[in-house]
Amino acid sequence: MADVGMALTFPAAPAVQRGPSYWRGWPKLAKWAGYAVLALTYFPLIWLALMSISERPLSGIPFPLSLENYAALFEDRRWTEPFGVSLLLALAVGLICMIVATAVGRAIPQLRRPGGVVLLAVLPLFVPGMTMGAALFIFLRSFLGLKLGFWAIFLGHIVWALPFSLLTVLVLATKFDHRLLEAAEDLGASKWERFWDIEFPILRPGIVGAGLFGFLLSFNEVLRSVFLRGTDTTMPIWNWLMAASQQSQVPIIFALSSLVLTVTLPLLAGFFWVLFVKLDRS
Repeated sequence: MADVGMALTFPAAPAVQRGPSYWRGWPKLAKWAGYAVLALTYFPLIWLALMSISERPLSGIPFPLSLENYAALFEDRRWTEPFGVSLLLALAVGLICMIVATAVGRAIPQLRRPGGVVLLAVLPLFVPGMTMGAALFIFLRSFLGLKLGFWAIFLGHIVWALPFSLLTVLVLATKFDHRLLEAAEDLGASKWERFWDIEFPILRPGIVGAGLFGFLLSFNEVLRSVFLRGTDTTMPIWNWLMAASQQSQVPIIFALSSLVLTVTLPLLAGFFWVLFVKLDRS
């Protein structure tokens, strides 16, 4: 019997060689890399806000503190017109992107072969800004006879922002169960009722995100606007011109940028909190 037991004894399995992918330090490395990225993202913004209230902002030293830059900003009213143009453009682009991206984003998943349509829609994202700006300059001026200025900038911003907005809507539209609409139709719901009561609550984060992307991309756009602006000036172009031509205007630009950041950052934080936290809980 002892011989039989020895015959049935299996050899021990060889030790598994753990490669680099099983290194226990990867989670910690990833965590600290994430902290480093967050620091690189937010520390410059905080430092910009400190420099805007510094008495010597160009020195890079925040102390002593002073509100002279903000006083100079509100005394110099030259920035108000470019700011108004940028704000109006951004609101218009955001609204159009929200409407068009919603309509197209709802239709694409129902196509037989949606991949080609999506590819054509997102290709403008990979075209360099200067190239697209020059192409739009030639097309709008030579082919359409459109005078450069507000409307030319508006069309250029639509071309730039719409693919981002469309992708935002598509993220939710591709996961939408269209059997819900068929069931509602069987129950006698109209097309408007099916959209407003069923589709809109599900697609709402994407629709709002599409509008926000359109607004922010338009408000901060420079490269395409340079080619299409004519005699009009947007806020980013004004900042660029002032910083390039007059060093004394840089502290005012610090103050203006900090004010814009104070308004936009909480709005974006609130939107993403609703999108990723509140909706997940509900």
